[in-house]
Amino acid sequence: RFASLLLATAAVTSTAFAPQQPISFHASRTVQSTKRTTSLSAMPICIVVEAEIKEDRMDDFLDMIEKNAIGSRAEPGCTRFDVLQAADAANKFFFYEVYEDASDIGHHKEQPHYLAWVAFKESGGVISSVSKKASGKFMT
Repeated sequence: RFASLLLATAAVTSTAFAPQQPISFHASRTVQSTKRTTSLSAMPICIVVEAEIKEDRMDDFLDMIEKNAIGSRAEPGCTRFDVLQAADAANKFFFYEVYEDASDIGHHKEQPHYLAWVAFKESGGVISSVSKKASGKFMT
């Protein structure tokens, strides 16, 4: 429920660094994956990250996260990687990531664009960062 509430709130109160594709909400609940199934064990894995960035590091962050998002979207098994900026706090961001399975997340965490995020956090550019993992259930 937390992730659903967070995403609904983020969609209403945020601006997004995401590909400009229309999103349609309709009765069809197909998973955008080649691994279509109703088995919960095979459902996509979603990661929601809430990050607060130090204001004096915003330029570095925006450069890094754009490269991270572009690189992530090109990975096999990554079906979505959105970066949203909170409307009420310019230095607060939400990342919404969707992967076909756990091995795709493992692959993602080995990539240079992800390691740039790790290095940014280690350098002290982040005030806080909280990640939540969820299983995709009804997705468009």
